[in-house]
Amino acid sequence: MTLLIIGATGTLGRQVARRAIDEGYKVRCLVRNAKKAAFLKEWGAEVVRGDLCYRQTLTAALEGVTAVIDASTSRPADSVSIRQVDWEGKVSLIQESVAAGVERFIFFSIVDAEKYPDVPLMDIKRCTELFLAESGLNYTILRLSGFMQGLIGQYGIPILEAQPVWVTGDSSAIAYMDTQDVAKFAIRALKVPEAEKQTFPVVGTRAWSAEEIIALCERLSGKEARITRLPINLLRTVRRVIRFFQWGWNVSDRLAFTEVIASGKPLNAPMEEVYQVFGLDPNETATVETYLQEYFSRILKKLKELDYQKIQPKKQKPKRSPFKKTDTQ
Repeated sequence: MTLLIIGATGTLGRQVARRAIDEGYKVRCLVRNAKKAAFLKEWGAEVVRGDLCYRQTLTAALEGVTAVIDASTSRPADSVSIRQVDWEGKVSLIQESVAAGVERFIFFSIVDAEKYPDVPLMDIKRCTELFLAESGLNYTILRLSGFMQGLIGQYGIPILEAQPVWVTGDSSAIAYMDTQDVAKFAIRALKVPEAEKQTFPVVGTRAWSAEEIIALCERLSGKEARITRLPINLLRTVRRVIRFFQWGWNVSDRLAFTEVIASGKPLNAPMEEVYQVFGLDPNETATVETYLQEYFSRILKKLKELDYQKIQPKKQKPKRSPFKKTDTQ
């Protein structure tokens, strides 16, 4: 079976590619930047240049492909908009997959996407779900919440460096999941008949609020967080202002997602039946506690080693005396 993975250089996509390769699949990755994808070649994947925004590049990439796993999404720094990548690009990918005779299509969406029609990314995810379901493809939709990997930059590093930790509005509890565990479900979906033409939540073992994450990081790091609360109304005002400028459209759409994580409504879902369908053991799923504990243990150990090296006296080279005789003298 040949897999085409979209977004394979991203936080989730690289774990999907790694898992697929380890399980013996022939993996092809569609990438925009070949240099950034060098590690995929080293792993054993085939790398092809392409872009969801350029439909003509998808045809060749899909040739001979059995299944597609789409882990791509627009990024805040991209010059293109969320709509161009996450809607128009996905529509092109789905239509080209139908034309290429792709047998399976795995798509990542977001938990409770239908509840936030005013948030561009959530609305686009829901519309893509509907479009995929009506396309005729044999699909599986996995609805995610948040990634544990994002906790490091949002909480871990600022706390270690005594930088502000930003908290907005009423913190929504989020069931964070390690991307390695998400990848298990994605690859497993290819083998499970019960997953065909179905939608499943794929979330972590429990939901955590921002305050709970901060308290855990403080305990594990031994440092106190500098919490800065940003009023949601201020963000709404900023979003409306930058919406007047074309360069701010993408940032504005991203800020709209703050409405989700500051609503106080949890991003979570029951997982008991999902584990049964996929035949996976919930006890093997990483928890936020173990993930952050491993991170802080590793970082604090490294910091101690660096401090040790700083206090070690440097070996002084013996000074040569200008009066010392040589053998030739």
